[in-house]
Amino acid sequence: MGESTSPISVILVSSGSRGNKLLFRFPFQRGAEHPAAQDNKPRSRYAVNGSGDTTEDQDGDSRDQCPLTDEQLVSGFSDVILATILATKSDMCGKKFELKIDNVRFVGHPTLLQHALGQVSKTDPSPKREMPTMILFNVVFALRANADPSVISCLHNLSRRIAIVLQHEERRCQYLTREAKLILAIQDEVSAMAESECLQQLGLSTGTLFQRATEGPQSPFHHILPKCKLARDLKETYDSLCTTGVVRLHINNWLEVSFCLPHKIHYVATNFIPPEAIERSLKSIRPYHALLLLNDEKSLLNELPLDCSPALVRVIKTTSAVKNLQQLAQDADLALLQVFQLAAHLVYWGKAIIIYPLCENNVYMLSPNASVCLYSPLADAFSCQFRGHNLPSMLAKFSLPVSLAEFKNPLAPPVQETQLIQMVIWMLQHRLLIQLHTYVCLMVPPQEEELRAQDEDMPFTARVGGRSLSTPNALSFGSPTSSDDMTLTSPSMDNSSAELIPGGDSPLNKRMTENLLASLLEHEREAILNVPAAQNPEDLRMFARLLHYFRGRHHLEEIMYNENMRRSQLLMLFDKFRSVLVVTSHEDPVISVFQSLLK
Repeated sequence: MGESTSPISVILVSSGSRGNKLLFRFPFQRGAEHPAAQDNKPRSRYAVNGSGDTTEDQDGDSRDQCPLTDEQLVSGFSDVILATILATKSDMCGKKFELKIDNVRFVGHPTLLQHALGQVSKTDPSPKREMPTMILFNVVFALRANADPSVISCLHNLSRRIAIVLQHEERRCQYLTREAKLILAIQDEVSAMAESECLQQLGLSTGTLFQRATEGPQSPFHHILPKCKLARDLKETYDSLCTTGVVRLHINNWLEVSFCLPHKIHYVATNFIPPEAIERSLKSIRPYHALLLLNDEKSLLNELPLDCSPALVRVIKTTSAVKNLQQLAQDADLALLQVFQLAAHLVYWGKAIIIYPLCENNVYMLSPNASVCLYSPLADAFSCQFRGHNLPSMLAKFSLPVSLAEFKNPLAPPVQETQLIQMVIWMLQHRLLIQLHTYVCLMVPPQEEELRAQDEDMPFTARVGGRSLSTPNALSFGSPTSSDDMTLTSPSMDNSSAELIPGGDSPLNKRMTENLLASLLEHEREAILNVPAAQNPEDLRMFARLLHYFRGRHHLEEIMYNENMRRSQLLMLFDKFRSVLVVTSHEDPVISVFQSLLK
C-alpha cells in the first residue's frame, strides 16, 4: 500500500527569461550515485551511467541488476530533462498536468504568474543584479505509473493548493521570486565550487584523486535546504505524505495549507479504502447516528488551527458516544446540517468515526480484523488505562454477539457500569468491536413453481408498486431539513408513511390497509392474511404500514427513528408475524466502513 500511495519525489520547476529551471527536488540523495566505488577503479564523477549496465563478478559472470527503487526511478531523469518536460507552456497553466514516462507518472498544476510592473522587492538580497522575470511555475509530484487514480487526483489537489498560495504570496510580496533567486544563486555557487575543485584535482596524487572521486560531488539541493524556507516546506510535504498523510504548512510563515491524503488514514489491513466509499458513507449519515472522537478532547482541540470555526470547537466539546447527532445539534445550538458537515469533516481527517449511540440494547461482537495477541501494544495501552483489566479477557466476552444489557448487574455499583461504557468506547475507538443490527425480511415461499419463476423474472420495483426501497433521503447529508423542522416522526415516504386513523375498524383504515398490501403478490398477501395476528385490525394495519421496511435494507433502530416507535412494539410485531418474517443480524453498511478500519 505504501508504494502505491506515497509519492516518489516532489519537484519545483519554473520558466522565465533564463529558461526552464529546476529549482528544487526531494529526495536528492541517489542510491547508486558513484559507480567508481563499485568498480574499485578511478572514474570521473561526471561520467554518464548507462541504465543497462551490469556488474561482473571475479569469474566474469554477469549479474542482473536489482529492481529499481523509488529514488532510482526519478534519478534517471537529469535536472535539465525534468525542467524541460515539467515546465509547460502558458496555455497549459491553470489545468491539471499529468505525464507518464516509463514507470513514473508526474502530476502537477502549472500556474501562471502576473507581475506588477515596476514592483521591486524590498528584501532583495542582491539589489545590484536585475532579477529575471518568472513566467510560470509548477509543483510536481512523481508517482509510480500504476498509482491509483484517486491518489493521483488527491495529489493534484495538493499541488493546486500549494500553487494558489504561492501565487498569492508572489503577488503580495514577491515571495516566490526571492526564493527562486536564492536557489539559483546557491546552484551557481555550488557549480563554481565544483569546477574549481575539479581543477585542483589535477595536481593531486592518484590515491587522493581516487578518494575524492568515490566521495562524489555534493548535491546543490543539500545546500539549498537549510537556507530556503520554500525548499523545507516541500521536503516537509514529501515526508508527511509518505508517513501520516496529513500535511500542514505555513507558506512564508503566513498562509496555511492543510491537506489530508485519505488513503494513509482510512484503510483495512493492507488495502486502502477509496475516498468514494468514504464519501458515500458520509452522505448516508442520519440524525440517529453518533460521533465518536478517536482522540481525547484536549489533544484534538490543540491540533486545531487558530482560525478554526467556533462551531467545530463546540461540536468537539459537546459530542458524546451516548448522544445522537440530533441531540448534539440541540446541545451545541447548531443547525443539523452544520453538525452533519462538521462530523463529516472530522471523519474525513481521521479524527472521529460514525457509530450508533451506546445503549444497553446494542449488540457487539469481536471484529474479524482485531488483533488478539496477548502482548500487543494495544493490550499494554488497555491495561494502563483500565487498571485490573486485560484486553484479551475483555475481548473474549465478545467472541459471540452479546448485548450490553447482559453485562449489567443490578447489585454492582454505578462506577462499574461507567467503567464498562468507557472500555467499550475504547475498543470501538481502536476498531476492535463491530455492532450488529437487526434486519427484517418478508419471506413467503411460493405455492407453485410458476409463481417462483414469475417472482424471479419480475423487476423488484414492479412488485412494490414502483416505490423506492432505499434509505429515505429526506435526511441525507446533502440536504437535510433544518433542526427547527426536525421531529421524531417519519420523513415523507410516499403513501407508505401515511398515518392511519387510530382506533376502530373504519372503512378508511380498511381501504388504506388494502392499498398497502396490494403491492404484494397474491400468494404473499394470502400468507400474511392467514397469520392469526392478521385477524387483529390494529396489528394488520401496523404490519402494512411497515411493510416497505421488511426488505432487509432498514435495521431496527432506523425503523424506530423514522416511525417514532418503541423497540418493544416492533419486537412484539415481529413475533406475531414470525411465520412470514425472517430476522437477521449484521453490520450497518453506513458505519461498517468506519468500524472495520485499522491504523
